[in-house]
Amino acid sequence: LAANQALLSNVPLHEQPQIQNAINSLKQAWLNLQRTKIRSPIDGYVARRNVQVGQAVSVGGALMAVVSNEQMWLEANFKETQLTNMRIGQPVKIHFDLYGKNKEFDGVINGIEMGTGNAFSLLPSQNATGNWIKVVQRVPVRI
Repeated sequence: LAANQALLSNVPLHEQPQIQNAINSLKQAWLNLQRTKIRSPIDGYVARRNVQVGQAVSVGGALMAVVSNEQMWLEANFKETQLTNMRIGQPVKIHFDLYGKNKEFDGVINGIEMGTGNAFSLLPSQNATGNWIKVVQRVPVRI
């Protein structure tokens, strides 16, 4: 022990092997910690999370879906009888039941589908009852 202390006393503290190993371990731990932080390339909200805290993940895996808060859109299903005066590019006012009637959002009609949900389904519903009353169809409108 005395011989080792005599050898180490001539070596500066920052050059001692045990100190170097501790410094390298600390650098590796810091690097590993930095790799645990996940940052989104956009500002937004997490819409779907596919992982839990503490779960191991792999490179390229989808951890979550982030929705940008820069430009949001909604898809509303209007009755075909309500489409008469709607045009793409038309400004609109939007009210959500969640926020009450006093909270208003501005929007613009971005697109109107060219068919109802029935036209795009794999198996369109049939009128099996023989009831030939016309049911009002709903058309998706993107705002």
